[in-house]
Amino acid sequence: MSTSVTRTVEQVVDTVRYPLSDPDSADWKSMVIRTRGELETLGCSVLPAFIRPSLAAVLREECGTIAPRAHYDIETVNAYNIDVDSTVPEGHPGRIAIERGNAFVARDRIPREFIIHQLYSDELFQRFIADCFELPRLHELGDPLSGLCLNVVNPGMEHPWHFDTNEFTVSLLTQESEAGGVFEYCPNIRSAQAENFDDVRDVLTGRGERLIRRLTLRPGDLQLFKGRYSLHRVSEVEGRTARHTAIFAYSERPGVIGSVARTKQLFGRVMPQHLAAESCAVRVDQLLD
Repeated sequence: MSTSVTRTVEQVVDTVRYPLSDPDSADWKSMVIRTRGELETLGCSVLPAFIRPSLAAVLREECGTIAPRAHYDIETVNAYNIDVDSTVPEGHPGRIAIERGNAFVARDRIPREFIIHQLYSDELFQRFIADCFELPRLHELGDPLSGLCLNVVNPGMEHPWHFDTNEFTVSLLTQESEAGGVFEYCPNIRSAQAENFDDVRDVLTGRGERLIRRLTLRPGDLQLFKGRYSLHRVSEVEGRTARHTAIFAYSERPGVIGSVARTKQLFGRVMPQHLAAESCAVRVDQLLD
């Protein structure tokens, strides 16, 4: 188990491969340009072995110790994470039921000295991510539970098809499964102006192979992803080893807090901040979820 220590991004990241020390350098700009290009054309960019190899075992061990703290529940959901009622017509992809069996460790259960917590809060790391997404700056979520979390997918389970609430997602694989657990996504299957229900239904019913891309991720790989407009999932985990992924949630606005319903679904509980923020929630678009 790691001791309590404060690490900077230069100590955590493989700066030989990813020179993040100088935001004004040509190397920084080159990394950003490449990442932006992949996000534009593929909706996703992966930075392999982002974490220093010497810290790979520590990263896995730290996350492994908190995995049992995850809120775990098997429930029937849909790709939009909404309640299905009479307002959703027959044939709508929101009527297609999916079993969700993944689990999440909330931020308040992740020690601050852990690598993923220190990386999440590092200003240099945040500046790099903001540059890659072409944003002036990023803010940590004001949400005490979902700003940073660990996603746990146990053997026999999957993280089913869904869309993210945020326009962009940053994640770090900390432990891979023995088999399965493949990240699959459909780049820009919808937009802020168009839901494209027909394409979504094709993917959910097994007729949308033409729309699906697959990635093989390794521990220490950093993934930047436009998850609000790209339907995605983690396929069923096989073998005896769970798949662990740290999810770093940021926003363009300060103080963003998740909804009561979504927070309770992911973490099994809500905090006073969620109840207080519910009445003044602001949506970034009018998409179904």
